[in-house]
Amino acid sequence: MSLLTVNGLSVHSPDGRALVRDLSFSIGPGERLGLIGESGSGKSLTALAIMGLLPAGMTVSGSVVLDAPGMPATEVVGAPSRRLDRLRGRAATTVFQEPLTALDPLMRVGRQVAEPLRRWRGLRGAALREATLSALTEVRLSDPERIARAYPHEISGGQRQRVAIAMALACEPALLIADEPTTALDVSVQADVLSLLANLIAARGMSLLFITHDLAVVAGVTDRVLVMRDGTAVESGTVLDIVTAPREPYTRDLVDSARTFDEALNRRKP
Repeated sequence: MSLLTVNGLSVHSPDGRALVRDLSFSIGPGERLGLIGESGSGKSLTALAIMGLLPAGMTVSGSVVLDAPGMPATEVVGAPSRRLDRLRGRAATTVFQEPLTALDPLMRVGRQVAEPLRRWRGLRGAALREATLSALTEVRLSDPERIARAYPHEISGGQRQRVAIAMALACEPALLIADEPTTALDVSVQADVLSLLANLIAARGMSLLFITHDLAVVAGVTDRVLVMRDGTAVESGTVLDIVTAPREPYTRDLVDSARTFDEALNRRKP
């Protein structure tokens, strides 16, 4: 059984340009798929199409079916907003690249984490406060009470991203879509956030769609990889197959670039 089935997905800009073309893939329960490609390859548009969040004026065709446990299978393409609102959070949710823009700058962090707990788990009062602090603790935020009282601009980028992860996981989704979740972070913070994500996903048995341009990153957190270029799927396979025996020239270029970068970093280490 597939949790997410994407079949023949195409996305066009308001002026008719094809931005994603005939894309198909699936993710089963507990599977972790990496979507990789350079900027403009259609990765993030694919994520937005899956969540039914494409910008106004864009058109989408094909099929995106979410079939989460305990919920009816739902065709996302063409579904009304009311139906999609019931899916977002429980069937699938997203962690975006820049948490400072994803979080409400005028609302304290604790209230933002509490909202999905209130909405989806029906918590109120002391139980809601306890669950909010527990969610912040789970993402390895020290002094969760101080973090809960802070506004997003009063905490660091790494802390904001952990808050965004806490909000996403508070809904207990079947599928987490992580769209370049570490790109805006310092290198020293990236590894900690990736390790946190991998551990939480494994502990909860969730499925993951991880979007990135960094092959080294995706190799560390996913089982399978789908390579995109200019809105189309170029190659797919297990992480091991893609890294050790890429078939397509574009994929080989990605692998070679990742190895060159890794070797350069190793040469700079004392």
